[in-house]
Amino acid sequence: MTACTYLALHGTYSILWLVKESTFPDQRFANEFPRAWVGWLFIFTPLAGYYLTPYLLISNNVTVQPWLICLALSIYIIGIYLHYVSDAQKFYTLRLKKGLITDGLFKYSRNPNYLGEIAIYMAFSIFSMHWVPFVVLACWCCFFIRNMLRKDRSLSRYAEFEEYSKSSRLL
Repeated sequence: MTACTYLALHGTYSILWLVKESTFPDQRFANEFPRAWVGWLFIFTPLAGYYLTPYLLISNNVTVQPWLICLALSIYIIGIYLHYVSDAQKFYTLRLKKGLITDGLFKYSRNPNYLGEIAIYMAFSIFSMHWVPFVVLACWCCFFIRNMLRKDRSLSRYAEFEEYSKSSRLL
């Protein structure tokens, strides 16, 4: 049951990601096509760390307690909401008006999409009942934080950013 639940969660995440990319794609990736070796080394290989969770779950025949499944499902659902709704808000808002987005999910968090991704992969990690997926998640969090700080530097060109950064959090 645990493995099937994990498969359903990660499977729906993947399907939703494909739907998102076809309906409101991330514009950062529209013009960025890395060379094959760059993609392999810096994109695929680190992402492969996420496969440790299902491997550990299945190879160790993990059975997660029902209360922990409920916790993981709650974290996952909140993560899915934050990740995809904020990506949609950003995509459609910027189509209508360029500039700083300071309302909706971005009112309190400058990076609700990253917060959602962290929650999603935390939920996946819970299923493994092992510490290694949490280490992988911590490494990705370092990468996300680097991107968030770079984004803050870019957004600081807007006059209202200083006020916005005082009323919102990085995550």
